[in-house]
Amino acid sequence: MFQKGLKDVVAVHTKIASIEGDIGELRYRGILVDELIPNHSFEEIAHFLWNGKFPDENESYTLQEGRELPAHVTLIIDALPPEMPMMDAMRTSISAYAHLTFTNQTIEQQVLHLTAALPSIIARHYRKVMGLLVIEPDKNLSHTANYLWMLTGTKPADVHVEALETYLKLTMEHGMNASTFAARVTISTESDLTAAVTSALGTMKGPLHGGAPSAVIELLEEIGTQENVRPVIQEKLQNGERIMKFGHRIYKTEDPRSILLRDTCEKLAGQDDWLDLATAAETEIVTLLETYKPGRKLYTNVEYYAAAIMRAIDMPPELFTPTFSVARIVGWTAHAIEQLSDNTIFRPQSVYIGKKS
Repeated sequence: MFQKGLKDVVAVHTKIASIEGDIGELRYRGILVDELIPNHSFEEIAHFLWNGKFPDENESYTLQEGRELPAHVTLIIDALPPEMPMMDAMRTSISAYAHLTFTNQTIEQQVLHLTAALPSIIARHYRKVMGLLVIEPDKNLSHTANYLWMLTGTKPADVHVEALETYLKLTMEHGMNASTFAARVTISTESDLTAAVTSALGTMKGPLHGGAPSAVIELLEEIGTQENVRPVIQEKLQNGERIMKFGHRIYKTEDPRSILLRDTCEKLAGQDDWLDLATAAETEIVTLLETYKPGRKLYTNVEYYAAAIMRAIDMPPELFTPTFSVARIVGWTAHAIEQLSDNTIFRPQSVYIGKKS
């Protein structure tokens, strides 16, 4: 059987996550994200995806251990040219972990170190490029709060930490997407974990997969205020323009991740103007889409609220995809562990369709 791009071809049996697009359900290890996300931290859900159980009190903060980058990794980051794109800098820095750093470490220990290190790598390279002093990690902060602290050098507002952490938890894992598949293919050769994560980062870099949701920010900036939502969107629909990030390839109803992000933004109403604008705009846009495109069932996907959150916390656009990777590395590494537990190398067939002499 030939299926271009392997679309809908089942290549893996997994216990990590399931997606029911027709009914809008996403589950991590059998539990609806609606139940997991409000009640557990980033660290706890990461541990759950890796191990199938939540951490006990002695395991809750093990991600702190990997925040301090090894000396040879900092030397590499500091030697990178400032014009090097962030995703390339991340890939280069992660590759350096394969040498010496992980000698005699279990894959579980390696997973913790790489997940903890990725925000530190991003923050260090970003601040060096911007000509700013490097901020050392704060062991008293959560994974999400520490990431914002290392980027900005100021204590992040609770409203921004909560919004960003909700986004990170919701995007840790999403089935056999391109970058996760790349990680599993690499680890299936019995290569090392850093090679698998590097493969995933290279795949995430592609605009068809990890592209930044800049179109949403442009739309919200064009709207500007809640009073402008209807006239701006009406004009676009009348001109036949597409409203970006409404509709999803998999979800045929509301994206459950978008629902939870909306709930978070509504809970934080009045604390950030951009989050307020995003929630108000979504309601109006969905109503107008039902009028102008009846029967299409176009709802917001996760990238709509991701863009609103990124804009609210003043995250530079060049850090959108890297921040997505800060979350998705949990899924990549969970799949790497699972692949090695019952491994068969991926080796699909190809059919030659060229000329014969």
